[in-house]
Amino acid sequence: MNALVALCHFCELHGPRTLFCTEALHPPSPDPSSQVGTPVPGDRDADREGEGLTMRASGSVSQRGEMCEGCRSLPASHPGFVSIDDETGIRFVSHQHPRQSQLFSVVRQACVRSLSCEVCPGREGPIFFGDEQHGFVFSHTFFIKDSLARGFQRWYSIVVVAMDRIYLINSWPFLLRHLKLTIQSLQSTALKVFDTEQGICPQRALRMNSVFSPAVFPHQRSGNAARSLTSLTQHPNLWASLHCSFSWLLKACGCRLTEKLLEGAPTEDTLVLLERKTEQEEEMSCWEGAEGRGSKSPLHQSESSHFHFLYDASKSDEIPGPKFRSLRHLRQVLGANDFRQLAWHVLMGNQVIWRSTDPGLVQSAFTVLKSLLPVGCVRSVPYSPQYEEAYKCNFLGLSTDVPIPAHVSSSEFSVLVDVAVRSCQVAAADEDDVGPIYQFTISSANTQPTDRGPTLLNKLEVALSNENLSVDVVSHCLLCLKEEWMNKVKVLFKFSKVDGRGREDTQKVLALLGATGPGEEDNVRLLKFWMTGLSKTYKSHLMTAVRGGERSPSQ
Repeated sequence: MNALVALCHFCELHGPRTLFCTEALHPPSPDPSSQVGTPVPGDRDADREGEGLTMRASGSVSQRGEMCEGCRSLPASHPGFVSIDDETGIRFVSHQHPRQSQLFSVVRQACVRSLSCEVCPGREGPIFFGDEQHGFVFSHTFFIKDSLARGFQRWYSIVVVAMDRIYLINSWPFLLRHLKLTIQSLQSTALKVFDTEQGICPQRALRMNSVFSPAVFPHQRSGNAARSLTSLTQHPNLWASLHCSFSWLLKACGCRLTEKLLEGAPTEDTLVLLERKTEQEEEMSCWEGAEGRGSKSPLHQSESSHFHFLYDASKSDEIPGPKFRSLRHLRQVLGANDFRQLAWHVLMGNQVIWRSTDPGLVQSAFTVLKSLLPVGCVRSVPYSPQYEEAYKCNFLGLSTDVPIPAHVSSSEFSVLVDVAVRSCQVAAADEDDVGPIYQFTISSANTQPTDRGPTLLNKLEVALSNENLSVDVVSHCLLCLKEEWMNKVKVLFKFSKVDGRGREDTQKVLALLGATGPGEEDNVRLLKFWMTGLSKTYKSHLMTAVRGGERSPSQ
């Protein structure tokens, strides 16, 4: 636990003072020259380091002179206490003051506040205070019986200082339970000493019979202030015992709460991938069963297994030769206008056909373009020896000698990208640079202008054209845009398909979703196409919920 535990005392002469402090030192030390080694008995270097630690903690000579017996726990020559956790290598070091000057200031402020202004009703009990700059403090104030003190008791507090507010608040019950045990042990031990001293010399009767004078009062007050906690409890190993208690508290409190990554509900892409993986495993098991009975596998399985939709994007880096690295790279090679036209067709669900002699180039282009769509909307054949219909795939890679059917060339729902080699510049061009090697020709029968386009495409182009944004930042922007519009798809699907609302109500929902205005037609086409990418799990969940809601009033 990245925290610090300290025992504080309110001295009648000097005010709030820190008596004993335990902190955890995590290995490895980032700067050995600034970190003082922990003292080990019998080690001369450790002894010298312990003396240096004490000198830094104690401060100047004038400050040490202001400390009375009640303000001091360990003598200046004491090296302090250290415990080493064998499992983690963490060292728990205890002395009167923290090792670092910054921590000294933080603990000093926590000590003053816990014994002056930040107190609970009755002055005894736990309280929480702090801020981001000086840290957050869990403080428990209590009294120790003293037969020589005014009111026959002295005021102490135990503070736990940490910078993590949430962690400290969540540790409140644990800290309160175990600090109470330490406090009760100190109070019960001091109470026995108090009863013994009162039995020998009752102070109440002595004070009532003594003569009060202004000359004697400062001397009496000074004498009463100079009594240490060790003399109040008559515990010979008090500070070693407190070191063990505080060290265990820091270790146990750090072990009981751990950080875990909560992923939340799965995204639509995750659900679709899981469903497709399950379907593939079922097909493979059925094929293996049929093969065991002597049957041949279906013909379409050889095609789909060879060009499977789950093409690993990470393998694109292993493809030799020139390739597209990102959407920004593709936009730079094609040009802004051709890229916008191609991206528009992708987002509208039209079939995108690439013809090239380089399969690796086509695969890299599809890997980049598929990032524009939800996984459920992607049906890809990276490289095929013949044309495949649009209902089978919306990404199709072909060889340059494969003809395109006439009904496809004249269709406005497809776009063709022909890739030709620039023979005159191949030798001089960089083998990894796509632009100088290839020439790209984009053709489509679609006459609808793409200048307005869907809102998602407009926002994406703003991010792509901003050179101050890195490729990773643009990827995260695209991911956020896809999640935003996928949520709109879910709302529209629930409203129009599941609930069966009319056209007028659907138009109101579109306006509410921000899909109307400029580019409204393209926004609606995008939403309807993306509906086909919703997972079966989500659709089934919605239909089950609706059927359950219809039955509930009659039950």
